[in-house]
Amino acid sequence: MKPEPVSAPFAGPFALATLSAPDGPAFPALVTPDARVLDLRVALDEAWLTVRSLLERWETALPRLRTLAGGSGPARRPLADFRVHAPVEPRQVLQSGANYRRHVIDLHVAHRDPADDRPEEERRAEAAEIMDRRAAEDLPYVFIGLPSAITGPYDDVVLPSWAKKPDWELELAAVIGRPAHRVSVEEALEHVAGYTIANDLTDRATVFRRDMPQIGTDWLRSKNAPGFTPLGPWIVPAESIADPGDLRVTLRLNGETMQDESTKDMIFDVARMVSYASQTARLLPGDLVLTGSPAGNGMHWGRLLRDGDVMDGTITGLGAQRTRCVAEAAS
Repeated sequence: MKPEPVSAPFAGPFALATLSAPDGPAFPALVTPDARVLDLRVALDEAWLTVRSLLERWETALPRLRTLAGGSGPARRPLADFRVHAPVEPRQVLQSGANYRRHVIDLHVAHRDPADDRPEEERRAEAAEIMDRRAAEDLPYVFIGLPSAITGPYDDVVLPSWAKKPDWELELAAVIGRPAHRVSVEEALEHVAGYTIANDLTDRATVFRRDMPQIGTDWLRSKNAPGFTPLGPWIVPAESIADPGDLRVTLRLNGETMQDESTKDMIFDVARMVSYASQTARLLPGDLVLTGSPAGNGMHWGRLLRDGDVMDGTITGLGAQRTRCVAEAAS
């Protein structure tokens, strides 16, 4: 049986969602904390409106959304009447790796040279110094994901038959609201419309090419299967999140806590991540910048995803997602 969606509060007076009624088309919606829904196509009298087209005019749309959230306006319906989809269809997905201090320190200690017989405390202190130096002097590690990997926050995740070590990676995702190209760190957050939750699944067995290991990582193969990026449920406006650098990221597998860390542990914060990505790419409204995953992945626990597993992901103020893993049917 498919697990029921979970209810978790979000910050602020409203959030944006993409919903659909049974057998109906997807539509942009304003959701209020009392779990009521306003169809924005009706409220704004635009039949072809999408969340992304709202983000494309975010500066003018935001005041209208504030007014709608606080007013009576058109009739609102219960959220329970609708299916929740990924909140936006981005044109570009920027993903980040090795961006949580404790996570990278754990990796540094775990993958020590066999000849290094120093105490773990000493090696951990060395790794902490490396992280401090990296934060001060180095650059974020960012790569490209595919929008076709995105699925809804309550949809089943199909584990492909070739994925031998599928793993979870819960992450804070920034949603772009103004085009950003070569913006400074100081300007970067002005280009962020809001935040949402992403689970950036990875097949650890295919991260590195066995046929040609010298070419490095293969993110296409390991991260971009259909459904490997559950997204949402909501986009919470940035103005409702007091500090994206102080949010709790928690993932539970079958009810057991696996990841539980604050975004304070990020090596590069959201502003540095957005600024860095924009130095090369032109970020567009609706694009996602995933900010990395904290310690507690399956490789750490020695327990990878399998058929029937249920993942519950929450981030402070952004709601919650629940996805069930389903093994790919034999062909």
